[in-house]
Amino acid sequence: MAVATPAVVPTDPVSDLWERDSLTIVVTDSGLGGLSVVADAERKLRDHGVYADVELVFGNALFTAEGGYNSLPGRGEKLQVFSRALQALQDDYDPDLIMIACNTLSVLYPDTDFAASTTIPVVGIVEDGVDLIAGRMENGEPSHTIIFATETTVEEGTHKAALVARGIPADHIFTQACPQLASYIEQGFDGMGAGFLIDAYVGEALDAFNVGAGPLYVSFNCTHYGYSLEAWREAFASREVAVTAFLDPNLTMIDFLLPKSRYGRHANPAVRVSAVSMVAISDDRRESIGRYLRAISPATAAALDDYELRPDLFIWRDLVGDADPGPPAPPQGDAR
Repeated sequence: MAVATPAVVPTDPVSDLWERDSLTIVVTDSGLGGLSVVADAERKLRDHGVYADVELVFGNALFTAEGGYNSLPGRGEKLQVFSRALQALQDDYDPDLIMIACNTLSVLYPDTDFAASTTIPVVGIVEDGVDLIAGRMENGEPSHTIIFATETTVEEGTHKAALVARGIPADHIFTQACPQLASYIEQGFDGMGAGFLIDAYVGEALDAFNVGAGPLYVSFNCTHYGYSLEAWREAFASREVAVTAFLDPNLTMIDFLLPKSRYGRHANPAVRVSAVSMVAISDDRRESIGRYLRAISPATAAALDDYELRPDLFIWRDLVGDADPGPPAPPQGDAR
C-alpha cells in the first residue's frame, strides 16, 4: 500500500479509514484498465465485510479520444490536466479516498497542484507493483524481472529506481515499453491485435535482455495488461521461456483497506459501483472489458454498461495550447 504525500493529511489516514463504517472511494485511470482494480475491490469489500456501506466510483481521467495524456508535449501539461481531473473528482464525489489505478498517472501525481492542496489520502499503484516485485526478488536467490509498461512509465523509471533503492541489482531488472497495447486490449483483450502486439513485445524483450538463470518474473505495470494474461503466457511458452510468476498489482491495490483483524465486522455489506467518463466509451470496448469483468464482479461490468457520459467533467483545453488534439474522434482508449 502506498499513500502519496499531499500537503496535509490525517496523521494516520489508513487507520482512520479502518474505523469507518461507510466509505466513498474514487478509482481513477486514463482509460479502462483501472476497472479491474474496481472489480477486485468490489468483490473483496463485499466478501470480507469490513465496511457496512461502500460507494465505489470509477472516474475515467481520459480527457480526449485522440491520444490523451500521451498526446501532450511535456510533463507539465500532463501534470496540469491530471490535477484538473483529480480536483473535479474530489469536488463532485467528495471521496474519503482516491486510488490512482494507473502507473503513469501515479508517477505524475506527487508533482501535481492537487497533491499540494488536497486533505484526503491518495493512493497510487506504483508502490504496489514495486512491493510485488521486491517480495519475489529480495530472498537472495538470483532472479530477473521484466517490467512491461507504457512509454511514459518506462521513461520515468520510477519502478526500477525504487527496486534498486531496495537492494535489487539494476542489471536484473529489465523494462519493455509497449506502445499502443492498452488500446488494443480495450478493443479485444483476447483478440488477435492484442495477442500480436504482446507476442512482439515479448520477443523484443527477450532479444534485448539476457534473463540468465534462476526465476524469471513478469510484471504488468500498466493496468490493462492483466486482462490479456493468457496471451502473455502463450508468448513466453512459444519461446520455451519459463516464467515463475506473472505479477499484477491490480489484484493487491485494495488490500490495505482490508486488514484480516477486521474481517466480518458487518454482515451483508452494501457495495455500489458507478462509472463516469468525459470521453465516450465505444461498444466494442464495453463488450470486451465487460466480458472480462463479468466473471469477477457483475456489479462492475454493469457499471461499465451504464456509465455516465459527462463531457464537461473537467476543463482542460486551456492547458494544452498548440498541443490541443482537437475535437473528439471516434471513441478509443488511452495508453498508459
